[in-house]
Amino acid sequence: MTNHVEDKSIIITGAASGFGLLVSQNAARLGAKVTCADINADGLNKVVSELTAQGLKAQGVVTDVSDAKQVANLAQNAIEKFDTIDVMINNAGTMPLAFFEDHKIALEQWHQCIDINLKGVINGIAAVYDQMIVQGKGQIINISSIYGNAPVAGGGVYSATKAAVNFISETLRVESQGKIKVTTIRPTGVNTNLATTMVNPAASIGIMGHFGPEELQKMAELGEGYMESMNSDHNSMDHRLLDAQQIANNIIYAINQPWGVSISDITVRCAGERMIL
Repeated sequence: MTNHVEDKSIIITGAASGFGLLVSQNAARLGAKVTCADINADGLNKVVSELTAQGLKAQGVVTDVSDAKQVANLAQNAIEKFDTIDVMINNAGTMPLAFFEDHKIALEQWHQCIDINLKGVINGIAAVYDQMIVQGKGQIINISSIYGNAPVAGGGVYSATKAAVNFISETLRVESQGKIKVTTIRPTGVNTNLATTMVNPAASIGIMGHFGPEELQKMAELGEGYMESMNSDHNSMDHRLLDAQQIANNIIYAINQPWGVSISDITVRCAGERMIL
């Protein structure tokens, strides 16, 4: 396959871990010029140091995506170092699943979720839009979730932010046809550190619907080994939990297209998942 990733200037938010880390590594190895952004300075420095030590083209810019000025500065750094911005990946996110009865412990995290998952995407689009229009081409990739497809118990605020990302992405696609390609990536269950941002782990059962009792029993039987058992065999039709590399591969796939071809929407699922959305 022709390498359409090579020489592209790509910004990745949330680049210190999860999908963002893997996309940064994979894109750089394919010859992209990556500008990595994260609020975690130590993690970001480690990623960039490892890439540059391999002779790959990378820079890091510590960025809080909820701050529009910081995201604008991120875009400016990409232009100054690599001349263009070909791809913007709005990946930074948090997943504070909780029931509304958990509001006393969840409210702060819900507001942070809105700031990162929704405002962060808006800030990312605004930061690169003018540059891409002037260039006459560009691609914006927004990381959504199947939680954005419909409301479920325990998903409330998180689902709302991802549904908003879906609407924003489609609106941007319609407004910028012929100038900016827009891609929405919707992962299902993924084994990443995003799970650590859940406020109430029990709230994850909402997305299981009628499979809920079965999954609760499995969790109880396997205890701490539950996640590992779901992610154990990628070649099994009962494979239930994606790993981050599988999502990163699909993000790279969306980038690795001719400019005239746009992969607009990708949902990545396990064959044996127990999710109702």
